[in-house]
Amino acid sequence: MNLVQRDQAFVWHPFTPQKNYLPPIPIVHAKGSLLYDEDGKSYIDAISSWWVNLHGHAHPFIAQRIYEQALQLEQVIFAGFTHRPAVELAEKLLQVLPEGFSKIFYSDNGSTATEVALKMALQYWWNKKELPNRKKIFAFKNAYHGDTFGAMSMSARSVFTRAFQDLFFEVLFIDTPTEENIEAIFATIEEHGHSIAAFIFEPLVQGAGGMNMYAAKHLDAIIRKVRQYDIITIADEVMTGFFRTGKFFACMHLQESPDILCMSKGLTGGTMALGATACVAKIHDAYISDDPLHTFFHGHSFTANPLACTAALASMELLRDPACLHRIEQLCMAVQDLAIRLQESQSNFSIPVKNIRYTGTILAFEITEGANNYLHAAGSQITQKALQTGIYLRPLGNTVYLMPPYCFQKNEWEKVEAFIFQLLS
Repeated sequence: MNLVQRDQAFVWHPFTPQKNYLPPIPIVHAKGSLLYDEDGKSYIDAISSWWVNLHGHAHPFIAQRIYEQALQLEQVIFAGFTHRPAVELAEKLLQVLPEGFSKIFYSDNGSTATEVALKMALQYWWNKKELPNRKKIFAFKNAYHGDTFGAMSMSARSVFTRAFQDLFFEVLFIDTPTEENIEAIFATIEEHGHSIAAFIFEPLVQGAGGMNMYAAKHLDAIIRKVRQYDIITIADEVMTGFFRTGKFFACMHLQESPDILCMSKGLTGGTMALGATACVAKIHDAYISDDPLHTFFHGHSFTANPLACTAALASMELLRDPACLHRIEQLCMAVQDLAIRLQESQSNFSIPVKNIRYTGTILAFEITEGANNYLHAAGSQITQKALQTGIYLRPLGNTVYLMPPYCFQKNEWEKVEAFIFQLLS
């Protein structure tokens, strides 16, 4: 059997129907923005391999750092031990996070980073038994916070969660804010505020929920409102962190700062699995107690894995390079320019589109034929058309989006632009 046949015989792929699915493409190596299959054909990775890759594939600087670390320490239990990469990474993250954060808790992916945040917030109230007993969560409609049970509970009821939603804890979903609905959102907060433990949100961009974008000023207003009820605020920056929105973290577009912030995906430059959850001193202080039951009983076998922390340190070093910051700035400008040209050409497209939007390095729009949903046939059809031209796109149903790595070359961007205009014309 060849590699694809062996894969189909033994491997179960994520987000993939198990009947009549197309054979996976065997990728044998990658460099920069390009993925190469076993026949040598290249594909432009226009979505950063599920939004994780920042600096390009097989980056030699990150690879060398991982290699050097692997010769010293590859893994050690993080309960009772520590190591230089974990400590240095925590120090560097706290230097670039919004002001006020004091501690970093490590996990191993985006779902676990949000799971940690949820448990931190809920146990905060449990540890402070003299305070009101709060167990409910505020979250936005169309949210997606991961695939573990707590993360699913805080996510919109959708195709991702339908089989499990009878088992979820209570979450009060509010609309993503606009000028028209902000007062209604305030009314909901006033009605339920004293029973809410935490408010979780994807700042400015809701990723898997359809790349929905909303204004920073409205999120600021909601954060100020929930703070009137001492509700803990959790920013899920798993996707939006590390300059995806043009700033180091999307929360830096805000006037208000959250109490807890979740990171993963771009944290290691897309090289290794790692999650991190940052919290302000107020949260951590609730766990400082003579009562051992106030301990945060949470951890993972690969918590603060030295290789993953080393990859993150290397990625952070690259992000501070002026050349990388310039490329990010150029990519933001290219995204804005493409969005404007799509808006100007919209009336001439043979395939109708709507809601052309962008922020930072992210651009998105909807194909308007049929209902908006993840199972829309347009997604897989566009993926196949793009692959035929040497481009990898993975629309969220009928939501087409671009989120390229920061090493994207001018000719690669032009090829992706040409494909989109050809697709719609």
